[in-house]
Order: sequence, then C-alpha cells, then structure tokens
Amino acid sequence: MKLNKLAASLAVAVAAAVVMAPAAPQAAELPEATKKILAKLKLDASILKGLDKEMNPPKAWIDGAKKEGRVKIGGTWDPDQFRKMAAPFVERYPFVKITYNRATRMDRVNKPLMAFRAGRYLTDVISGIGAQFPLFKELNAIVDLRVLPNWGNVPDGMKHPEGLWVGQRLRYWCLSYNTKLVKKSELPKTWDALVDDPRWHNQKIGLGNRPNLWLVMLWGIKGSEWGGNYINKMFAVTKPQLRKEGMNAMIGLAIAGEFEIALPSAAYRVIQMVDKGAPIGWHCPEPVPLAVSELAVMRGNPHMNASLLFVDWFMSKEGQIAQYAANKAPPVHRELQTQNFLAFPDQILGKKIAFRSPELMERTMVKVFKVWDPAWQRGLGISYKTVKVKITKTKRKGRRISFKVGGKTHTVKVSGSRTQVLINGQDNDRSNIKVGMTCMVTYPGNKEEARKFSCK
Repeated sequence: MKLNKLAASLAVAVAAAVVMAPAAPQAAELPEATKKILAKLKLDASILKGLDKEMNPPKAWIDGAKKEGRVKIGGTWDPDQFRKMAAPFVERYPFVKITYNRATRMDRVNKPLMAFRAGRYLTDVISGIGAQFPLFKELNAIVDLRVLPNWGNVPDGMKHPEGLWVGQRLRYWCLSYNTKLVKKSELPKTWDALVDDPRWHNQKIGLGNRPNLWLVMLWGIKGSEWGGNYINKMFAVTKPQLRKEGMNAMIGLAIAGEFEIALPSAAYRVIQMVDKGAPIGWHCPEPVPLAVSELAVMRGNPHMNASLLFVDWFMSKEGQIAQYAANKAPPVHRELQTQNFLAFPDQILGKKIAFRSPELMERTMVKVFKVWDPAWQRGLGISYKTVKVKITKTKRKGRRISFKVGGKTHTVKVSGSRTQVLINGQDNDRSNIKVGMTCMVTYPGNKEEARKFSCK
C-alpha cells in the first residue's frame, strides 16, 4: 500500500466507531484476565467478536510448545506492563513459561543478532528492531510470519511485505508540554510554527536525539529541502535544550519544569503520566507523525512453536486489547484502530497522518542523520577527532575504556546505544573490546563519550 493511501485508510479507520456486534464470545469462555481487562476499560465483550476463530492456532504449535515449555521475549514494555499484558496468554497456555527482558537497544537487538552470527540464541521474540532490520534481513535471521493465522488482522503497510516482521503497536510521536507553564491556546498548529514562533525559542524545548521518531515522517512528506531548512532553524534559531536522556525520562523532566516542551514524546507514554495526575499534556502539530513498532521471531530458535503461538495470540483482538490496557499503546489490529483506543483522539482525528513505512525509513533515514548529526554536535559544542590507539584498560564490561594519546592516558565512556562498536568490521558489543586491541576511536576528548570504536 502506498504512503498516501495508507494515511487515508488510517484516518478513516481511526475516525470510525467500534461496532458492537451482537455475536461475541460467551463470558465463561474468556480467561479471567481478559474479563478483568474488559471491565477495566468498560468494554462490552462484543468487541471480541470473531475471537473464537483467532484463538485457533495449529495443533502442531501447541504440541510443540508443550515440549519446549518456554519462550524468551525481549522488548520495550515495562516489566509490570508486560506481566499484565501477557496474563491472558498465560491463562490460555499455562504450559509455556515466559522469560521477559526489558532491555536497551543493544541488549534487545544488537546482542541477539551477534549471537545469531555465532550460532547461538539469546532471544526468541524481539520487539523494536528499527534501523537494524536490514542486517537481520541480510543474515536471514528472522522467520516469515505469514504462517500466522492472525497475520491478516494487521493492515498492509503495518507489516513487512515478505512477512519478516509484524506491527506490534502504533506510536504517535509529537510533543508533550507542562500544563502549568503552557496554555493550550499557545501550542503550535503546524511544525513550522514550532520553530518560527519566538514563544518557543531559547531553551523552551527539550529536544531528544531521536529524529527517526518524528522528523523522518515529516521529511518524507515535505521533502529534503524543507527537512534541511527545518533542522537548521530548530538548532540555530529555536535554540532548544539538547538532552541525552531517553524519551520517557524527558517527559518526566517536562513535568518537573526543566523545559516547557519535550520533543519527541509518544502519546501512550504521556497518557500514563496524565492518569497519575501529572501536569503534562500531549499535542500534535499537523501532520501527525505515526510509526509502527516491529515484532519479529529469530530463525532457528529453540522455542519456535512457543514463539509463533505467542505472536499469533498477540495479533488477536485479545492480545492487542491486553496491550492497550497495560500501557495505552494503540492497537494494530485492523478492527481496533478506532478512537476508543486513542489516548488523545482530539489531537489526531481529522489531521493528516505522516506515516513511517519501512520503505521510508530505508530511503530517508541516512539523509536525515546526515544533516541532523552535525547540527546536534555543533549545538553541544562538540568536535570529534579520530585516533589510532592500543587499548590499555577496560572497566565495567566496556563502559569505560582507556588508551594513550600523545603519552597521556585518555578514558572515554562507551554507550550501549549511542556508540558504534565494530570488531573486524562487524557490529559488536562494547564488552568485547579487550586490552591490547588496536582501535580507531572517534571521540571529542578525554572523559567524554566516544562516537565510534573500530577495533581489530
């Protein structure tokens, strides 16, 4: 499905009301956890119409999962959210023990890929592969999910055309704001207004180093000339606070008044804080950036039947509603993309959607970062240098690495997500950088964070 057609279909689907059909599963047939979820959300059981067909996986998967006995899942759900979300699955399939790991991108995505190269398996099911997807595809590391009976529940464009991943949840990425410091009437109606209005200049915006979450989508609609100009305005004219924290932490900083606006912020994360009574709101200039998080299964993993059983359940109405109940993430199930499952429907309905398709990511990501990265570094006053050194010391599993430059010892920080680590030309983990290795190190100076290690 082409981008404009997909955006149009999303707008229609989101605006539609949930149809409460008379035919529905009998309450006695549902897991107790599902009954509690429906009661919590004040949803009639009729919303699960057709669930009996969705809960019909191949018998071979069930038999195989009983023998395997477990499945390992790496994701970005908070542990308590995952436990609540998975409760109906656990009731339906008590013979499958779930080991869940809420991990950084390095631990969740990069390490399983490195293990796969070595013929080992750390994780069976992975969420949020993102920009690393081309490597997974190149190594034939993930399975074709078109075998899932519930594959058709997810619209085209929200799953890989060759079945290599399926959408996990919709994520609308806009901005959050401190409701004590910002009036609704002041909020920008367009993205251009955010950088052109002096109201938001001079440290009023807390900006995260994640243009892939929002700017890629806008770039795709408005083009490279607009995108390049926008980045220059954002950094040179607006002068935001450039923050190194994660996007969830930035919402907390906006609540604390560190800045008035946090960019970008996911709607489902903000509503969690609103529900706790925090002085935070969520606002979307037009067009509205929309992304889909990916869910994939590692090829050849030792719990393949349990993996497919879990993902197929997750693509059902029950699985998607359970996720929404746990963390307010909008469902990808085609019949659940309605205003009932939007945290801030007034900020989305009727607005143009800027959708981040896999094709757009592949086509645009490099262009965006080519302009964004130098602007970010200039904004922080950072200039990088690259030196050829021999590693003399490592601490904390590679989080701190020392070497000598001009006779003086330099120690740099190595981030699990921001520092690229290559060993013999292959992506690797910082813990595998060893004393005695010769490395090309790109970094701003002693005691700072390195941008890249390329070692032999």
